[in-house]
Amino acid sequence: MGENKMEDELSQVRRQRQEKIARLRELGIDLYAYNYSQDHTATEVKSLFGKMEAEAEDVEVGSLEVSVAGRLVSMRGHGKTVFAHLEDRTGQIQIYLKFDILGQEKFEATNLLDLGDWIGVSGSIFRTRTGEVTVQVQDWTMLSKSVRQLPLGKTKEDENLEANVYGGFANVEMRYRQRYADLAVNPEVREVFKIRTRIISTLRKFLDERDFLEVETPVLQPIYGGAAARPFITKHNSLDRTLYLRIADELYLKRLIVGGFGRVYEISKDFRNEGIDRFHNPEFTMLEFYQAFTDYEELMDFTELMLAEVLLCVKGDLDTTYQGQKISFNSPYDRVSMLESVSEAVGEDVARLNVPQLADIARDNRIKVEANWGWGKIIDKCFGEIVQPKLIQPTFVIDHPREISPLAKLHRESPQLTERFELFVAGEEIANAFSELNDPVDQRERFEGQERMKMEGDEETHPIDEDYIRALEYGMPPTGGLGMGVDRLTMLVADQSSIRDVILFPVLKD
Repeated sequence: MGENKMEDELSQVRRQRQEKIARLRELGIDLYAYNYSQDHTATEVKSLFGKMEAEAEDVEVGSLEVSVAGRLVSMRGHGKTVFAHLEDRTGQIQIYLKFDILGQEKFEATNLLDLGDWIGVSGSIFRTRTGEVTVQVQDWTMLSKSVRQLPLGKTKEDENLEANVYGGFANVEMRYRQRYADLAVNPEVREVFKIRTRIISTLRKFLDERDFLEVETPVLQPIYGGAAARPFITKHNSLDRTLYLRIADELYLKRLIVGGFGRVYEISKDFRNEGIDRFHNPEFTMLEFYQAFTDYEELMDFTELMLAEVLLCVKGDLDTTYQGQKISFNSPYDRVSMLESVSEAVGEDVARLNVPQLADIARDNRIKVEANWGWGKIIDKCFGEIVQPKLIQPTFVIDHPREISPLAKLHRESPQLTERFELFVAGEEIANAFSELNDPVDQRERFEGQERMKMEGDEETHPIDEDYIRALEYGMPPTGGLGMGVDRLTMLVADQSSIRDVILFPVLKD
């Protein structure tokens, strides 16, 4: 009954708006303008008028003429006067419409305006008795008539005279599906995506200033690679050829290192055919960069500098709060061995255990183990289930098993491990990096090992890429490379609990 009542109310609102549209057309008012000469934004008007007041004791009405445009977000009539608020990309400005100034026909047409309409107004600036900078409207122009009612909330002052918005667009699922409406009525949501843009701009600036070259690599790839993930599969009809949406940029970026570009990066969309949850969306944004003549040790220092730059530029502080947890990005971050952290958690030196022994320990900790999993896979699973959730402060987890790191160089001191780190914050991975494997013989053996794992039933393995091996055979210098999830980094900085809150148009279930 509740849903039916809501639908009836919405249908009634639409009928009323359609009637207003017909009346506006009868008055000869164009409902959908081609353009509008806006000379100031809402914020600029307030700032400019404030400066005029600071420079003069008394600023008369008419001293500053402006034209502004925005969406109507509030209206309240008082006989032959109307106060309203317009909202543009910078904020809100109050407008004052008066019968004596507009004339009967134009003033009466204001009764046909609705919340959500886009209008342009021209007039002079004054400050009301309550202290609000306001445009006294000389004329207004309809820019776009809103046929559908926006889910605007209502504002009510509490006992402390603080404004609280209630109602509005509260259904989270609908907000994701109708992001345009979400953005229109929730300025704080727009702010999240401004933060996202500033993060990306800062990352780009940080790398550009260090002589990295921004490049573009293929989205459609004949062989997917660079990560352990299931791809999306498509077909090129003209070539009658199967292609894959990239799961990572890595192998193409390292081809460029072979080609002589010593420092490259890409901020790009990647695609992985995986489940959807708070931290996973099938389409996501990654930063990947590669630097010749460096290794994973130097990359850890580099990553700390880069994230410090992001936090300072976006937040102005290296300390932040994520979901109620205080997190500090002051360096140095903790560096812990994956094997040592798992050993400490389970009370056994896992480096000395064989696969059956490890499997028993995993089961003792209520971790399901597949029959085809090897030593490294079980270690990784134990780490993810037992250790990872406790890593709240930024932590580099270093030296991962060879079996799960087919693109990383062998550890200089332990051939069962690789020189790899993952960066964890608030219990989630936000970056993954290697001393890159540049031995083509070793790389082929690793790929072949991944192929055997696939034949044993592991769907998230790395295929053999003959062309990439050929590139390594031409010679790739010692190289360090890192991939960082831009969406997860934005979640941390903007304090958002779900990846869907930092992706404008996330993938959703039907």
